[in-house]
Amino acid sequence: MDEINDEDLLLALLNSAPVVDGTRTDTLDGPGGAELVARFDGTGSPAESTRLRQMRGALQGAIRDQDDALGALDALLEDATLIPEVTTEGIHWNLQVPPDQRIAVRAALAWAAVVDGLPGRLRPCANSECNLFLIDRSRPGTAKWCSMATCGNRMKARTHAHRRRTS
Repeated sequence: MDEINDEDLLLALLNSAPVVDGTRTDTLDGPGGAELVARFDGTGSPAESTRLRQMRGALQGAIRDQDDALGALDALLEDATLIPEVTTEGIHWNLQVPPDQRIAVRAALAWAAVVDGLPGRLRPCANSECNLFLIDRSRPGTAKWCSMATCGNRMKARTHAHRRRTS
């Protein structure tokens, strides 16, 4: 499994429910979902879309420390098995899972790898009006926003305006 590619999958899935003009949307519907499924070799079936939505909710809940998110993840991973294949280059892990669940399980495995390899670096955007997530790869680990150009600038402008009003 390609870990970097799967980090891309993880963020694409987590960020597939952005807030647009104050309303949460679902980009798994329509062209955005079709692109995600094609990019990560999915089946494109309705069952796969359902599983992706369930996994997105469970992963978002786990990242936000919501009650029972880990139980939901456990249930969604029930049919998944990793089978080791020993080669001269080391161990290669083969994912055994029904085709409609493959992308969702890969996203969960990527989540586990990020949580293990970059503890505390996968987080929701600090803008409470945003529903996006980021993997903080900055040296000090202080990134707060999904995008400095959008949420970062908005939040800094709000803070500045608030300071001007109160002074």
